[in-house]
Amino acid sequence: QVHLVESGGGLVQAGGSLRLSCAASGSFVSVNDMGWYRQTLGKQRDLVALIDSGENTNYEDSVKGRFTISRDNAKKTVYLQMNSLKPEDTGVYYCYGRFRPSRTYLQTYDYWGQGTQVTVSS
Repeated sequence: QVHLVESGGGLVQAGGSLRLSCAASGSFVSVNDMGWYRQTLGKQRDLVALIDSGENTNYEDSVKGRFTISRDNAKKTVYLQMNSLKPEDTGVYYCYGRFRPSRTYLQTYDYWGQGTQVTVSS
């Protein structure tokens, strides 16, 4: 079982910055992709940023140049630095990770954090 715990959300004015963190714990041998998704009321959960095990990154178009995703494999943590925040960035941000639990098998499993609220006021 893997647990993902997010932190760093909150209320910020437009133009401000926040840094989200997500720490993984539990039983696994490796982590493939890690990322952040955002969900607003009544809408589906959409990808914000993704980073793979080679530290290749992918961003949703509206956050390119403002958000930076990074990971620290030793700390089993993924980060999302959010700058120049806009009211439309408001939502619940969920941490995501694809984990391999066994050295014997290549099977991977997806896990999600509980979500952290980010609110950007205008």
